[in-house]
Amino acid sequence: MIHLQIQKAADQTYNSIKRSILPLLSVLLAIALFMTAIPKDFYNKIFTGNDYLDSITGALFGSIAAGNPVNSYVIGGELLEQGVGLAAVTAFILSWVTVGILQMPAEMLMLGKKFALLRNLFSFISAIIIALLVTSFVSFL
Repeated sequence: MIHLQIQKAADQTYNSIKRSILPLLSVLLAIALFMTAIPKDFYNKIFTGNDYLDSITGALFGSIAAGNPVNSYVIGGELLEQGVGLAAVTAFILSWVTVGILQMPAEMLMLGKKFALLRNLFSFISAIIIALLVTSFVSFL
């Protein structure tokens, strides 16, 4: 009995990995293309080093470029390597996953206009607040 459960779990894990390999590789290739196409000083122009402004900017970019969490971690890591601050990257990752500007029309149809707008607004504001709290906590440590 236990052997069958282990085999079922192993099969599910294998299938999950198999399904996620292609999208993950696609994101890595897109990041590599993006990182080589964008000049290094581009990030310095957009992100000022001010946690408040950078968290808003990061949240704006994340809101527009919505996606799944796995991809956001990879992109966030690359942004940190490029010198983008933790507040901007944290806000980017949170808004990437929770705010959906691109899918808002469908969300409005399915869940109602008021709900979709309020949910996205609260998610956007929460991403900024959490990013600032994370950077405050990290600097406290």
